[in-house]
Amino acid sequence: MLKITEGTVNRALKVVIYGSEGIGKTTIASKFPSPLFIDTEGGTSQLNVRRIDRPKSWEELLNIIKEVAANPDICKTLVLDTADWAERLAVDKVCREYNITSIESANYGRGYVYLAEEFDKFLKKCDSLIDAGINIVMTAHAKMRKFEQPDEQGAYDRWGLKLSKQVAPLLKEWCDMLLFVNYKAYVVTTENKTKKAQGGKRVIYTSHHPCWDAKNRHGLPDEMELDFKNLEHLFTAENTAPKPQTQSEATAD
Repeated sequence: MLKITEGTVNRALKVVIYGSEGIGKTTIASKFPSPLFIDTEGGTSQLNVRRIDRPKSWEELLNIIKEVAANPDICKTLVLDTADWAERLAVDKVCREYNITSIESANYGRGYVYLAEEFDKFLKKCDSLIDAGINIVMTAHAKMRKFEQPDEQGAYDRWGLKLSKQVAPLLKEWCDMLLFVNYKAYVVTTENKTKKAQGGKRVIYTSHHPCWDAKNRHGLPDEMELDFKNLEHLFTAENTAPKPQTQSEATAD
């Protein structure tokens, strides 16, 4: 018999925050509910947060995820700072397992196939955190790449995750929110008719744009100030959604 439910489902969130170095990715991640950091780059050294010692291998990283999921009282948010560093651990694992000197030395590009398989296993491990009621936040660096649409002439630059072309799509599809953090500059015309950039306000972009990757499933504004208060309601709002009902319960009503 089919078990049918209805209504919204409230659960922990999967968030990816990416942007350039030093813009404040780690700081905003530290504002999430009761965070525990896997600090791989020392970005939390000036923040009063809890940390796990940096894992030295891919296997150790997976074990950390498993242990945190098994102890859901340890934190409300697990922060991986950064996803690009985690990918490097996965690359090391693939090279060791298949006895290759680099990810590109495997025949027919198989190294990247193995890498994508490993990262997919990692994301499935992260889903166990969601099942345990723990939010997961991954920070990542941004990289500008040339982008060319198949049905258009010419190419243009756009921001994306600083990950391989095999791993980046997996992470973008997996997360609930892909937030791009950047400085917003304004082009103004001076008295002598030259143009220059001004501003530098830090903002979060939450929706897809020709110049960057972003998404959210919560109806957030396309652009927000870089401040956790703009995301806080997603974690502190009372659960007002109707309780999911099975088909049999609905019939009884």
